[in-house]
Amino acid sequence: MTEALLVKEAGAVAAPASGAHPFWRRLRTRRSAPVAAVVVALLVLTALAAPLLAGIEGQNPTTYHPDLVDSATGGVPLGSFGGISAEHWLGVEPLTGRDLFARVVYGARVSLGVALGATLLQVAIGLVVGLAAGLGNRLVDQVFSRITDVMVALPVMVAALGALAVVPAGFPRPVLIALLVGLVGWTHISKIVRAKTLALKSLDHVAAARLSGWGSWQIARRELLPALAAPVITYAVLLFPANIVVEAALSFLGVGIKPPTPSWGQMLSDADTWYQAAPTYLLIPAGLLFVTVLALTVLGEGVRTALDPRAASRLRIGTGAKKEAGA
Repeated sequence: MTEALLVKEAGAVAAPASGAHPFWRRLRTRRSAPVAAVVVALLVLTALAAPLLAGIEGQNPTTYHPDLVDSATGGVPLGSFGGISAEHWLGVEPLTGRDLFARVVYGARVSLGVALGATLLQVAIGLVVGLAAGLGNRLVDQVFSRITDVMVALPVMVAALGALAVVPAGFPRPVLIALLVGLVGWTHISKIVRAKTLALKSLDHVAAARLSGWGSWQIARRELLPALAAPVITYAVLLFPANIVVEAALSFLGVGIKPPTPSWGQMLSDADTWYQAAPTYLLIPAGLLFVTVLALTVLGEGVRTALDPRAASRLRIGTGAKKEAGA
């Protein structure tokens, strides 16, 4: 639904914001957006400080602790709530006894890093293809549009399976997943950029720039990119949590991140057989994944409202009407 709204609004030319201050003021009108921003900031800091946090706990994500699991029950952690203790703040992993807190914070680095890399690649490719299609002649537009349609029909899972068959085993799996998701998932940004470019290039100041001898690159850089910033940033913020889910799904299905490298999706995949004997092993990464995706989605909706003055005006009008009705 959000994507459809963005595509619909891409044909209209939104009034640019007059500075950072109006953006932050409009962002605060969505009371949940600042809370989501704080949650996202804490998650990012946790990922960046993973070695420090694991060091404070005194553990690392790869050391086995066979004495902390019960071999008689197949490797269920000893103690309550998955082996939570002063030495292991979130307990230990079933079967191996690896520290769960260390694996969770290091897994945040992998999951967020893969999603960030994929999102940046998607934005870069989508911008180039969308601008080329929108600024080119009819033949160029048709060629890039058909390429985009073909890529839309290519599932990420099929691309992942195909890449795994040809990529050397030693190639870093997080980099591979980020490349795959980025190279396959740029199509929707491309469509948004193309629609916006077609609307913008008919404006007087863009036509005047073309008549004055500016090339396509100069027009795109000076006239189009500032106006494209709002829809592209909005969609990128909403795309980021989707890429986290894609990485988790690929790891859950066995074609993503492989042990001993931790990721939330890979931990969920391993927890599939332990959810009854050691429920915390499933609930902790699943809960973190849920909170992360929810916070990023709420923040993305807040950014969309803040970057679109018309949406912010509708929000203020709706809020005022509710207050008058309650009076």
